[in-house]
Amino acid sequence: VALSLALAAPALAQAPAVAPAPSTAPAAVPVPAAPPAPYGAPIGFEQARKAADAAEAEARKNGWNVAIAVVDPGGDLVYLRRLDGTQTASVRIAEGKAATAVAFRRPTKALEDSLQSTTRILAIPGIMPLEGGFPIVVDGRIVGGIGVSGVLSSQDAVIARAGTDALK
Repeated sequence: VALSLALAAPALAQAPAVAPAPSTAPAAVPVPAAPPAPYGAPIGFEQARKAADAAEAEARKNGWNVAIAVVDPGGDLVYLRRLDGTQTASVRIAEGKAATAVAFRRPTKALEDSLQSTTRILAIPGIMPLEGGFPIVVDGRIVGGIGVSGVLSSQDAVIARAGTDALK
C-alpha cells in the first residue's frame, strides 16, 4: 500500500527549478582602497618607548590596566609594558595584536570585521584578529606595530591609537 501511495504522489522534487529573472541593474564596482604602507627600517627602542609612554598615559587617564607591546616589522618584540593589576594573558594577546597588525599591514579591527563573512583567516597560525592592534607608520613606512590588551577591545584600540599618534 505504501508503495502505491509513493508512486501516485506527484514528482515535485523532479520539477525543473525556475531561474530568477536577470537583474538589469549594474553591479556596484568596489572602489579600491589605498594600498597599505610599505615596510621601513625597524622601530628603535626610544621610539617604541615613546609610543608605549603615550599609550600608558591614555590607559592611566581612564583607569585601565593593560599590557602594551611594540614590535618591529618582523613581528619581534621591541618593548613591553604591563601595568600593575593586568591579567597575565594580556601580555601574549597584546604581542599577538601588534604582530598581526604588522604582518597584515592594517589595524587588527579589519581582520576582526572580516570574521563576519568568513572564518578562514583563523586557519593562519598565530593570528590575533581582535581590535587593539595597529601598524606604526613613520614617514609613510611601517616601522613596527603596537598592540594593547586588558580591557574591552574597543578600549584597547583607543590606547593603542594614542601610541601611534605619539609618533606622527
